[in-house]
Amino acid sequence: MNIALLGYGRMGKTIEEIAENRGHKIVLKVSDDIENHDLSESNIDVAIDFSIPKAAFKNITTCFKNNIPVVSGTTGWLDDYEKARKVCQDEDSAFIYASNFSLGVNVFFELNQKLAGMMQGLEDYSVDIEEIHHLQKLDSPSGTAITLAQQILQENSKLKGWQLENADEDEIPIHAKREENVPGTHTVTYDSSIDKIEITHTAKSRQGFALGAVVAAEYLKGKSGIFTMKDVLSDLFQN
Repeated sequence: MNIALLGYGRMGKTIEEIAENRGHKIVLKVSDDIENHDLSESNIDVAIDFSIPKAAFKNITTCFKNNIPVVSGTTGWLDDYEKARKVCQDEDSAFIYASNFSLGVNVFFELNQKLAGMMQGLEDYSVDIEEIHHLQKLDSPSGTAITLAQQILQENSKLKGWQLENADEDEIPIHAKREENVPGTHTVTYDSSIDKIEITHTAKSRQGFALGAVVAAEYLKGKSGIFTMKDVLSDLFQN
């Protein structure tokens, strides 16, 4: 499979290593303006986008217009997400966006939603989310933390939203910390006067994020439509 890398920072280089180890070829690396590159001449099967927030929408939609499916893990650009979906549909292309491509995190998402459903009737428990990342992470809170909060909100109608740090009683507080050399740790806590329930995912390196993105690209090749990591996991579990 021929892969284009949109964004060639530390994550892009990790993806390159994993993709090549799985027998794929990196045919294009974009770290500047995507319009400087002739996408039609590269025989690209799938593009993997881990660029910066301000470049993501342009990168993704330019690929769609060149009949190139996109796997995107860039966070901080989601105000334009629905517009990107429309371009994908109009161009009959294919798209997977995920706030976190780690296969372990996506299992964690499934656990979070299940737990939220079980806890929604237990009024003595308050819920909060903590995320810890490296100092270079640009967005706060993380896209993964926002996904966790959105899942909880889907299951608990008494909660009205989330806030970074200072939340009202009917909102989920998200605590975002930045520390040296932390790939990503997320903890969801349900606390009462009697006990405390926590679930935590701790990334040990970037390898998990990169592997999940490559697996998603393998899934997306040859498809059209908009998919999620649930689709990718279902395919893996069936096989």
